[in-house]
Amino acid sequence: MRHKKTPYIRVRRIPAGKFHRYSNWKFKDYFTHIDVTLKDLIFGNILGFLGFIAGIITTFFRLIQKRNRPNIVFLKGGFVCLPVGLISRLLKIPYIIHESDTVAGLANRILMKHAKKVAFGMPIPEETKEKHPNYVWTGIPVGPEFKPVSPTKQLSLKKAFSFGPEKPLVVITGGSQGSENLNEATRAILPELLKFTSVGLVAGRKHYEDMVDLKQYENWDHASLESNFRMWEFNTTMNELMGAADVVVSRAGATTIAEMAALKKATVLVPFERLPGSHQVKNAERLQELGAASVVSDMKMCEDPTLLLNEIRHLVKSPRLRADMADKLSEEARSDAARRLASIILEEV
Repeated sequence: MRHKKTPYIRVRRIPAGKFHRYSNWKFKDYFTHIDVTLKDLIFGNILGFLGFIAGIITTFFRLIQKRNRPNIVFLKGGFVCLPVGLISRLLKIPYIIHESDTVAGLANRILMKHAKKVAFGMPIPEETKEKHPNYVWTGIPVGPEFKPVSPTKQLSLKKAFSFGPEKPLVVITGGSQGSENLNEATRAILPELLKFTSVGLVAGRKHYEDMVDLKQYENWDHASLESNFRMWEFNTTMNELMGAADVVVSRAGATTIAEMAALKKATVLVPFERLPGSHQVKNAERLQELGAASVVSDMKMCEDPTLLLNEIRHLVKSPRLRADMADKLSEEARSDAARRLASIILEEV
C-alpha cells in the first residue's frame, strides 16, 4: 500500500533590520522616556541598518538562483518585507502586497508603486481606487473560529469561563504580550467596574507578573468562581473569550479589529499612540467616524483612567448602542478575505 507524501512548506530565513521611530515624541522624550533611551535608538538603528543590508544580500543570492526564483512574491508588510520586495523588483519578479491598516507603513509605501496588486484590509475610498486601479479591498484573513455567536451560545461561553450569566461581561486585552497602560488603567478602575459588570483581563505574558496582586479579586470556592473577575496571562481560546463578552476593550491593530468585526462585538479601542505613522490611531479614528467603535486616547487614559471607566459604563448600560456599533463594525469584515487574496495571487502567476 502506497502512502501519500505529507505536503510541506519549506521555510528559509532572511535577515531584516527594524528602524526605531516613535510617533508624537518631542526631542526631550528620547532622553527622558523610561522605556527607550537615545542610546538604545542610536545602537538599535545601527543594528537595524546592518540587518537591512544583510537582508538585501541574502535575498539577492537566494532569488538570483533559477531553482529558487518564484513566479510571484507575496509581501504582508512590515520591515521584514522590504529587502525581499526591493530585490524582487531588481530581478523583475512580480510581487503583491497586503496592507492591513488604514494607512500604509513605511515599507509598504516604498514598495507599493511597483506592486502588481496592493490588497487592503480596510475599505478603499472611491477616489483612491480611481487613481490606483491596482488597489483592491480584500479584507484581513482571520481564523474560521472567529464568527458571531448566538445569545444562547454567548451565555454558554460565559458559564464555561465561570462568569455568571446575569451580568454583562467586559473583556480587556492588550494582546499576547499585553499592554502595561491598559493593565494599569484596569487596576485603577477595577473596583468601580465590578459594581456593574464582570471583567476578564488578559494581562499578557510580558506584564502578567506585575499584575498578580489583582488575583485578590478572583475568589473561588473549590471549582466555582464566586467573584465576577478573572485574569489570565494569555488565553488560548480568545475567540471564545471574546465571543462571551458584551464589550471588548483592546488596542487598535488591524488584525484585532478584523477579529472583533468577524465576532460582531461592541468594542472600545485604545490605540497605541507611539507607533510610527500612528496607524493604530488612524484605524481607530476611522471606525469612530463610522460609529463602529468607541475610542479612548491612550495618553489621556494614563492621566485619567476614569475616561476608560466612563466609556465602558456607557456601553454596558446601552444595549441598543452596543448592537448598532457591532453591526457597523461587522460591515468592515470580509469572511472570504483569504480566498480573495489567494485568487489575486493565482491570477498574477
